[in-house]
Order: sequence, then C-alpha cells, then structure tokens
Amino acid sequence: MPRSATTPATLVRRETQPAGFTTEPAKQPPRRDAFFDNAKYLAIALVAMGHAWEPLRSDSRAVTALYTLVYAFHMPAFIIISGYFSRSFDASPAKIRRLVTGVVVPYVVFETAYTLFTRWSDGEPDRPISLLDPLYLTWFLAALFIWRLTTPIWRAVRWPLPTALTVAALATLTPSIGKDLDLQRTLQFLPYFVLGLCLRPEHFSLVRQWRVRLAAVPVFLAALVFAYWSVPRMDYAWFFHKDAAEHFAVPDWMGPIMTLALFGCSLVLVGCFLSWVPGRRTWFTALGAGTLYGYLLHGFFVQAANHWHWSHIGFFHEPLGKVTVSLIAGAVVTALCTAPVRRVFRCVMEPRTDWAFRVKA
Repeated sequence: MPRSATTPATLVRRETQPAGFTTEPAKQPPRRDAFFDNAKYLAIALVAMGHAWEPLRSDSRAVTALYTLVYAFHMPAFIIISGYFSRSFDASPAKIRRLVTGVVVPYVVFETAYTLFTRWSDGEPDRPISLLDPLYLTWFLAALFIWRLTTPIWRAVRWPLPTALTVAALATLTPSIGKDLDLQRTLQFLPYFVLGLCLRPEHFSLVRQWRVRLAAVPVFLAALVFAYWSVPRMDYAWFFHKDAAEHFAVPDWMGPIMTLALFGCSLVLVGCFLSWVPGRRTWFTALGAGTLYGYLLHGFFVQAANHWHWSHIGFFHEPLGKVTVSLIAGAVVTALCTAPVRRVFRCVMEPRTDWAFRVKA
C-alpha cells in the first residue's frame, strides 16, 4: 500500500487523563465522558471498515459511494474531538511530557515498525526508515504533534477558524510542500482541529437534541445519494486532504473553493454522526479508551491481508461477502481496543518516561 494513501485514524487522548504515568497517587483520575469514548470507538470501527473496503472499490459503485461518505466525516470527527481535548494545552513541562509520551514515542515506534513490516507486505525490501515521511497510519500522530504544539497560537489569535481555513486554502495552492511530516495533509486538516479548540460542551449538547437526530436521517441519506451520484464525476481523494489542487488536474482556484465546500460538507456530516452517538455507557464505551491501540495495530492486519490478496476471492465481491468483510474488520479493531491488548502494548503506546524528564508532571 502506498505511503499516505489512506486516511486513518484516532485517535486522541484526553488532555485531562494520564498518559502512561501517574501525576500524584493521592488524586483520583477524572471520570471519562461516555459520549466521547462512544464516538471514538464508533469512528475507529468505521476507519477499519473503510480500509477493508479499499480493495473492493474498483468494481462496486455502491462500495465507493459508502467509502466516500465515511471518509467525508470520520477523520474530521477525530480531529475535532482531538482539538476539543487539546484546549488546555499550554506548552507547560507537564503537557510537553504528555505530548512526548502519548504522541512522539508511538510515532517513532510505529513508523519504524510499519516500515519494517511493509518491506515484506509491499514487497519493498529496501524501503528506508524515515521519521520525516510518515508511513500509512502514522501521519495522524505527526499531524497531532504539530497541531497541539501550535495550540497556544490558535488560542491567542482573534479569528482562529477563519485564519486556519485561509492556511488550508493556501496549502492547496502550494504543490511544492513536500512530504516532510505529511505537511500538506496537516495544513489542510488544520481547520477541524482549530474548530475543536473553539467548541464548548454546550455545542455538543446542541447536536444531541432529538430534533437534530431526526433531521440527521434525511441529511445523511441525501449525502449517501449524492456520494453515489458523484462516484464517476468526482475524485473522492479530495477527502484525503493530502494533495494540492494541481494533483487533481483542475485550476488552482478550485483548491480554496474545495477547501470551503469540503469543510462545510464534513461539518454537517460530523454533526449527524455525533447526534446519533449515545451519551450513556454502553458495552463498547470502555473500548473508547483504547482506540489509539486499535488504530495503530489494525493496520498490520490490513497490510498482511492485502499481501495475501484476500480481495481476489470472488465471494468477497458479492453483497454477502462485503458485509462479511465489514464485520470482520469491525471485530478485529474491537478486539485490539480491549484491555488485554492494551496491557501488552502499553509499554510502547504509553511508556513511562520518568528517566527522560527533569520536571515532574
């Protein structure tokens, strides 16, 4: 699979929650919000299903339409939530420590691991390890690191969201932006993160009203119909936000227009998605705390499955086969979010880094 060809996921850790270490033993950790844990789990399940649908798009307009619809909102939802929980980031020593522990270390570990693994799965034994060129799912961690470091700036400027949209629009006009840290995608997705910084609890309460939930049904259905119509007419790669306008063989002025259009479209669909997320504790609420694990680990299963050409089996191109693939993808990522898996991989996802810091959190 090519570098940065897919969008991923996840996932984001609350700033108010410990990231692999305990600040003060006498204090109880804050209670997690079931709504956001539910949203993160449902979104990571869609990420895994989207990756499973990728080999099936070429011969199915319906799968491509569903794929386009999901990619229009699942990454924006992740990024908005990550921005919302980054509001308290102030570049203090404690926050920098959490950023290094929860983002930088997993990025280095999994960028290296994916490079070594894809040397086999992609048949490229000489693929170099490059911490500046995020491979596959790791782009999100690189972007989150940059977004969170710039949080104090966005909290200080007078018009943060219009400024971020301007930056994203200008990025589409700049094909010379290189692959270093996937900066093109980082800049184009920036407005969603900044929007999250601007949101308050009451904004999420608004989209969870029953009127909004009812209105979301026809809106979502209309979006699905439009996605089906757009399959032969529009390149769904616009929703990846990883290329300048020049890549799509359109005039440069289309870049800023698409930036605003996609932002509006994604924002509406994110609202629909969040309106249906349950606010109470459910059987999958606890899994929401482990979405980073599911996000980073499920890619190895996807890469291995693609290496063995599972999509060449005729059954999986039939309606029942496509449903089966979706269920398998959901089951795998669900298992990877569970507590036993988190205990095994906590040493690389949430390592203890007391030895590396002089300032205690």
